[in-house]
Amino acid sequence: MTTSEHVRTTPPHVADELTMLRSYLDYHRATLRRKTAGLTREQLATPHPPSDLTLAGLVKHLAYVEDWWCGVNLAGRPPSPPFDDDAVWELSDDWELESATDDAPEELFGLWERLVATSDAEISAAADGVDTIAVRRHPETGEGLSLRWILLHLIEEYARHNGHADLIREAVDGAVGE
Repeated sequence: MTTSEHVRTTPPHVADELTMLRSYLDYHRATLRRKTAGLTREQLATPHPPSDLTLAGLVKHLAYVEDWWCGVNLAGRPPSPPFDDDAVWELSDDWELESATDDAPEELFGLWERLVATSDAEISAAADGVDTIAVRRHPETGEGLSLRWILLHLIEEYARHNGHADLIREAVDGAVGE
């Protein structure tokens, strides 16, 4: 796979709020796909010192982020495997970032794509659109989060980590660009 095979659709300039937010989320997901496309297991596992962060770690982390915010919080379901194993989180709070280098690329991208599809289904099922309140409540305040907040947070996560991916990808093989 080459980066050019991963097409991104520019978000619309005029649309309803839910369409706009989903379009920006999809744009940033496509950016991650482009930044990680065509790399070997070794390349995905290569950090850009002084950080230990890898492209593989970013993919697994964003799979976790999708599952946590749309699955656990919005839909109120238990975490998906492998994030449902309490023992792995006892190893490290950054377990998903650190363990990703042990995952085969097809497993890693399969996990991420599966959880993106699950998130999309959970977003589509939100009865009140962006005003839908997540099932899971804040453990201290009891407040709920709106789907609007969750979508904005997902966009923020992807945008920040895509910046990391830009730097790591360039260090891995010299590839640059949006």
